[in-house]
Amino acid sequence: MAIEAPSSRSWSIYGRAEIAERYEVLGRIGSGAYADVYRGRRRSDGLAVALKEVHDAQSALREIDALRALRGVPNVVPLLDHFWRDDGDDDAVLVLELLPSDLAAVIGAARRSGEPIPAADAKQWMLQILRAVDACHRNAVMHRDLKPSNLLISAGGVVKLADFGQARMLQEPSFATPDISPYEQGSQNEPWIPQQYAADETESVKEPRLLSEDDYLRELDGVRAKFTQYDTDKAMSLQDGDASCLATCSTGDIEEDRFQGSYYSCEEAEEGIVGGEEEDLGALTSCVGTRWFRAPELLYGSTNYGLEVDLWSLGCIFAELLSLEPLFPGSSDLDQLSRIISVLGDFDAESCPSCSKLPDYGKITFTKVENPTGLEACLPNRSAKEVNIVKRLLCFDPASRATAGELLSDQYFTEEPLPVPVEQLRVPARDEQDESSPEEWGDFRDLGSDSDLDEFGTMGVTTNEKGFSIRFE
Repeated sequence: MAIEAPSSRSWSIYGRAEIAERYEVLGRIGSGAYADVYRGRRRSDGLAVALKEVHDAQSALREIDALRALRGVPNVVPLLDHFWRDDGDDDAVLVLELLPSDLAAVIGAARRSGEPIPAADAKQWMLQILRAVDACHRNAVMHRDLKPSNLLISAGGVVKLADFGQARMLQEPSFATPDISPYEQGSQNEPWIPQQYAADETESVKEPRLLSEDDYLRELDGVRAKFTQYDTDKAMSLQDGDASCLATCSTGDIEEDRFQGSYYSCEEAEEGIVGGEEEDLGALTSCVGTRWFRAPELLYGSTNYGLEVDLWSLGCIFAELLSLEPLFPGSSDLDQLSRIISVLGDFDAESCPSCSKLPDYGKITFTKVENPTGLEACLPNRSAKEVNIVKRLLCFDPASRATAGELLSDQYFTEEPLPVPVEQLRVPARDEQDESSPEEWGDFRDLGSDSDLDEFGTMGVTTNEKGFSIRFE
């Protein structure tokens, strides 16, 4: 197998002796805004691994934190090793289990076959995804970028949630730490027990080293101190480059100069400067996630959100699994909101009591939707119970969204047809995807700016006490 020449920004993984000593790098298999992924082989035993070279310090730190907090969870990709230097001269490299497929490939293969995913198969995929998200939320990890391509699948049909570069820990990890090998995990049908472990932050180690909580926090603080300038929630792996429709807009969203400067930019949000005042370190940003799976409160600029943003993304993922088409494929954030409202109805105080607290609510208004399309029309030929699962997640009011734990107890999963055993699931290779697969549509780095407002037809701009309002007819 020929080794692909490294890009200009990824020479370090080939030239780092500590990595070459333990891993053979076989070539790059993926590339994103903040990371490159390489296929590798562990020299000690020949194990195939994925080497993720992360070019953003804060993203790497968050991913390491999250994967450690979730260590031992069967439906989360295991962190096998990592390489990190305090001096910041080299990118962090995470060593992960190499998995051959993802949910995007499953959806793409089914769509090309012309046949829907059978209900029994869909139930098993859903159950595993719910277990992954439930594990995250019970360990206070907010993923913030759930989508089919981040749900990796083993050759045996096990779903493993990956790509925690945008994740946010809502509390410090705990430290009850039995050492469980990622290859010796329990049955998918058995309840999982949250596991965490701690290892030295500043150097790669061959075996996990258990620390007391005090020792771990002391070492972790030393690393974090070097990157506090990033701790206002950078938009790692952000594909579309903006956050809410207005609160972080660029002139690509609204082209007239009179709007420029009315609202702070995404870069200002990342630096913690809002309205001329410095935000507290650790403040959230709406500049997260992939647009098609982004919750309405994020599109309206919320910086005070919680785990519910992951639940909205789950609803979009399940809808795509059932229909084989993306539910809300917006070409811009404004288009995204328009599509959501056209299906679910008006976003107002009745459907979302807290909407008036959103930064951009009242600055953008849409013509009242008399006859919303409804989720039933978007999920033709699917059962009422399948549609109901999606409905319980796609609620405008974040407080009304069903949690992953609640859905795991839904009768839908215990009724005929029962979920197929994991080993009976068909796992297509990523190579089987064609150019029109949903997640290849969804690799949004090439979408460009959100500058096309023609699709909205008539647009009226009026001033109000908050600045101005945009109304789409």
